[in-house]
Amino acid sequence: MKKIVLIAIVIGMWPTLYGQQIMTTNGGAPIGDNQNSKTVGEYGPVLLEDIHLIEKLAAFDRERIPERVVHARGAGAFGYFESTKDMSSYTKAVLFNGNNKRTDLAVRFSTVIHGKGSPETARDPRGFAVKFYTQQGNYDIVGNNLPIFFIRDAIKFPDMVHSLKPSPVTNKQDPNRFFDFFSNVPEATHMITRLYTDLGIPKGYQYMNGSSVHGFKWVNENGEVTYVKYSWISKQGEHNLDLEQAAKQQSMDWQHATVSLRMDIDNKNYPQWDLYVQLIKPKDIDSFDFWPLDATKDWPADKIEKIKIGTMTLNKNPVNYFQEVESIAMSPGNLIPGIEPSEDKLLQGRLFSYFDTQRHRLGANNQQIKVNQPKKEVVNYNSDSYSSASNSKFPNADINYQPSTKVALKENSSYKLSETKLNNIKITQKKISKTNDFAQPGSFYRSLSEKDKTNLIRNLKGDLGQVKDIHIQKKMIAYFYRSDRGFGMRIAKALGFSQKDFMQFGK
Repeated sequence: MKKIVLIAIVIGMWPTLYGQQIMTTNGGAPIGDNQNSKTVGEYGPVLLEDIHLIEKLAAFDRERIPERVVHARGAGAFGYFESTKDMSSYTKAVLFNGNNKRTDLAVRFSTVIHGKGSPETARDPRGFAVKFYTQQGNYDIVGNNLPIFFIRDAIKFPDMVHSLKPSPVTNKQDPNRFFDFFSNVPEATHMITRLYTDLGIPKGYQYMNGSSVHGFKWVNENGEVTYVKYSWISKQGEHNLDLEQAAKQQSMDWQHATVSLRMDIDNKNYPQWDLYVQLIKPKDIDSFDFWPLDATKDWPADKIEKIKIGTMTLNKNPVNYFQEVESIAMSPGNLIPGIEPSEDKLLQGRLFSYFDTQRHRLGANNQQIKVNQPKKEVVNYNSDSYSSASNSKFPNADINYQPSTKVALKENSSYKLSETKLNNIKITQKKISKTNDFAQPGSFYRSLSEKDKTNLIRNLKGDLGQVKDIHIQKKMIAYFYRSDRGFGMRIAKALGFSQKDFMQFGK
């Protein structure tokens, strides 16, 4: 009897024990029945006037926003950056001015080509994007785990992605397609060489380095410009999976990178990365055997010193994946005073494309989503469209334009962008002259251990060996041969070419 009474008491207290909140519509009206639709009689058809039913179904139908075309599969976390070196002589960017300055941030790691539900064991570059919430607005460093990219001009980007995505005929990713493309793009040799080492499958997001890939401009208070490139160095070390390890991991859990990152943060093993910069004065930009603003080129540390300027720590996991990770909108165009784009042709295209893809995915007001909101109040006359919530804070709501003789927002001339002189420059459409596509992949190949070289050849053979057109295979081998004779000969031999074929690969 006591047991029955106790159960009755607990049942009666259930709303008190677990909290009681009245369910409402999106408009805030209380809902009387969330289990039964409104019908004509007990067994009759459902009425269109059941507003709660329609609203609920309509919301469900729209739960999935358009998937990112690239970088669809990803994980995120939050933390802070702490500066360790005052860089104010090079840039007026607030987060790099002074020592021990802390700036909140959000990070999104991702694969590039594969879809949202794809395994994290796939060979693919990894996105490495950081959003700093500074006192002067949001600043994003949007890069990859590798310091370079496949192409140097954004006009090639849609074609490159199309070749790497599944065939529109078979719906299958096909080496015949992407090697057909890359066999006509010698500048991709460097990236392919790096990607087909074990660097192409990181053990986890916290075990990979990061890079801005592009050079940017730092501008100081005097208006002086310095070119800068960023590198994130993992304090956990750089660890990757070979083919056997990746296959084993995929058979156990193909979401391992997301799980590992989350568990480390939950267990207070907070991942950290040191941030390094490399600096080039404008007068020295043309003093190398490559063009530093070519995204297919690394900046060698033995020629351009890496300077540590701070450390990033990730110490908080997202509470809601959709709101805090899927809805985060990164763009290399999110810049603050003291940082400007360089003339990098790939970067110039990304400045438009990243903002545009977020407008498509999340709407024109995606920067009003909480995870994208800057710490600093946004004050401008951009208005209306979907989810607009920033039009009503001005002293005179009737004035939403500038200039005005009544009330108007003011600009500050101290934040004007730096000036660039262009004397006797032709507006043109042609390839850069200093391509030097094979020196760096050759140098990188020679820096590898014998084990890494063996894995690289094996990994390349796995995909390049599926290519049916022998002319495409020969063109790719020629690129590797021109990078390093031993590299080209080993991949040629692995693909079954004879000694007689070797001579033509260097032509």
